[in-house]
Amino acid sequence: MNIFLKENPLLLLFIVAAIGYLVGNLKFRGTGLGTAAVLFVGLAFGAMDPGFIVPDIIFQIGIVFFVYSVGLSSGPAFFQSFKKNGWRDIVFIMLMLALSTLVTVVIYWLMDFDKATMVGMYSGSSTNTTALASVIDMINLKGEADDSTIQNLVVGYTFSYPMGVLGVMIAIKIMERFLKIDYAAEKNILRKDYPLDEDLTHRTIEVTNPEICQKQLRDIINAYQWNIVFGRVDNLHYGTKLSNWDTTLIEGDKIILVGTIEEIEQAQAVLGKEAETSLAYDRKEYDVVRIFVSNPDMVGRKLSSLNLQEKYSAIITRIRRGDTEMLAKGDTILELGDRIRFVARRKDIKDIQKLFGDSYYAASKIDLFSFGLGIALGLLLGMIEFSLPGGISFKLGFAGGPLIIGLILGTLRRTGPIVWTLPYGSNVTLNQLGLTLLLAVIGIRSGNTLLTSLSDGAWINIFLAGSILSIVSALLSLWVGYKLIKIPYSLLLGFISNQPAILEFATDITKNRVPAIGYSFMFPISLVMKILFAQLLYVMLS
Repeated sequence: MNIFLKENPLLLLFIVAAIGYLVGNLKFRGTGLGTAAVLFVGLAFGAMDPGFIVPDIIFQIGIVFFVYSVGLSSGPAFFQSFKKNGWRDIVFIMLMLALSTLVTVVIYWLMDFDKATMVGMYSGSSTNTTALASVIDMINLKGEADDSTIQNLVVGYTFSYPMGVLGVMIAIKIMERFLKIDYAAEKNILRKDYPLDEDLTHRTIEVTNPEICQKQLRDIINAYQWNIVFGRVDNLHYGTKLSNWDTTLIEGDKIILVGTIEEIEQAQAVLGKEAETSLAYDRKEYDVVRIFVSNPDMVGRKLSSLNLQEKYSAIITRIRRGDTEMLAKGDTILELGDRIRFVARRKDIKDIQKLFGDSYYAASKIDLFSFGLGIALGLLLGMIEFSLPGGISFKLGFAGGPLIIGLILGTLRRTGPIVWTLPYGSNVTLNQLGLTLLLAVIGIRSGNTLLTSLSDGAWINIFLAGSILSIVSALLSLWVGYKLIKIPYSLLLGFISNQPAILEFATDITKNRVPAIGYSFMFPISLVMKILFAQLLYVMLS
């Protein structure tokens, strides 16, 4: 059997991927390894026979697909964090990484590990596979690669990875008690700056408040700053119409509100009371329809620029992007594959469907021209050598170059007729495929060294050092972020969530989506910086 797999490396690759995916879906108390399980299955196969080899090109394709898809999807959040919080986020991530690097250097000198194992532990304690892959890529580019160096990197990563997850969870609970955190209070405060569009619903409100009557929606919205969308309004005199900013409310009007229950109840307390009959069931002239955005001409455009009310008498109320449903705002930018929910006159629905495309097939296709061109630009950037004071030089390589280009192009969304972004489903598929390929290759190559480490007991010291690195770094980061930089603790949990299991844990204890918002802002910044820090750490320890 081993000889057969040696002669068929692609078969070996996909067997590892399939078993790894199966293992990753197994849950223990709600937590699983996810795609990272592919690495551990690959290590098991590599330990079976050191002759198992997968071509280098598979690793390169995997890492390029993974980081480029991450860049495209994370670009807007990456640059939005600068716009919203100035330099707060970047200062925190730099401090967090500096603290983690400092702890790594201290452990390196005290416990006398080799530099490859130490950098592997640094990557594993932050559960950052991309950082590990970038160091391997850098070593290959420099021509310094040998079996022992790469294997030590992977061994350090492998044995520190478990505590990279559990250690952060332990630190979160310790600091939660020490700092006496009130998650509900933080959520109410953060709602003003980070609208939490979870559990969106609608309700028909009857206007009874005389102080609101004769006021335009524009003035009401500006006065109360509700995070809701107004839909149809029913008036005794002119019937049912779509609301707009110039709509003037009078007593007895019925109007549909879309938003979270909390926001709707706040608006209801001001406007009046819940109506006995819902306008949502009135489909005589207007209907509610969901369509896909598959027309490339719509990508990158703000909703306010479409003028739907003037052209078609239509209002977009909600947008579903992947698994996330959000309120439709004037500054919301459309993406390929978005599923929009709108209210429109029945006679206009076909024209609106034609405008947006409404083709699931077209919304799932990849534009191979823009995809290939973007990756080519990333690979060219990765070939450029950067020099730092002290004689330190490095290249972004297959990991850093496509990632940075992906971030830029994901933010641009389009350049003239070229649409850079990918449909949500396609992006997720490429991301998962790329990560699976690179994890499988790394695991298969390094399994034999893992077996040696298990037999001589070296893994114990690595596991202990990785635990110290993970817990101490997380404790210091949480304390600095909360006490010195004044970042709300709920957001901090998302900032330090290196792995989806940690994010799920943070979401569970806060019982809201605030950590997910922090994660979306910090993940791309953290990913880029950890790649650079891991490479610099390897060079400095040299």
